[in-house]
Amino acid sequence: MRLSLAFVLACLATGPAAAGTFAEARAAGVLRVGTPGDYAPFSVKQPGGGYAGADVTEVERLGQHLGLKVEWVPTAWGKLAEDAKAGRFAMAVGGISITPARRDWADFSTVLVDDGKRPVTRCADKDRFVTVAAIDQPGVRVVVNPGGSNEAFAKANLSHATVTVFPDNAHIGQEIVAGRQDVMVTDGVEVDHDTLVHPELCAAAVAEPFTRFQNAFLLQKDPELKQAVDGFLAGEISSGRWAATLKEAERRP
Repeated sequence: MRLSLAFVLACLATGPAAAGTFAEARAAGVLRVGTPGDYAPFSVKQPGGGYAGADVTEVERLGQHLGLKVEWVPTAWGKLAEDAKAGRFAMAVGGISITPARRDWADFSTVLVDDGKRPVTRCADKDRFVTVAAIDQPGVRVVVNPGGSNEAFAKANLSHATVTVFPDNAHIGQEIVAGRQDVMVTDGVEVDHDTLVHPELCAAAVAEPFTRFQNAFLLQKDPELKQAVDGFLAGEISSGRWAATLKEAERRP
């Protein structure tokens, strides 16, 4: 039997939505959100299960706004691209930087944080590690988390220091406090959080951040999804609710 073009198109139109799209989320009633869960104050996996942080709070509010249940999908910085391309989630959060490389395979929400890379170290060394050159010296132990922009910065700028990739970003501050590492160059928001949680740590007295960048929610390349997320975030930002949420999260351990 020969099928008409109109019939074929109609079948395609009513077929299952593509993985990771907003249409799929609406059809299932579930918004799948990936997160590495190791980056305070944005998203941190909790010992008893689940996640906490500013991004987590915002996503839960987004789910309520859209009438969708939020399902958290564990991922990792080194697997973020692979998992996104496989459609394992519609969006990912957790202090994700907007980069040209990521724009090749993903979209981003409206900007949530303007930030820059700064060093965090023991307070005794806060006046020592004030430039990239001062950090990039033989004998200086630099620690980074795997697969993210901190590791990329270290690879591009720190060829003389000893760079160690530590698998648990949530506990890197403790490595510096214990004297096993000397310094980490990371996002300013994380520096501020670490110095609140660990009184032994200080932000290095840099004249200005080493880089400038922006953080946002990472999205599948789906205009409908971006419109829905950005529409919600516009109200959160203009009301000051997002800023208050981030500030509150920065004070948590």
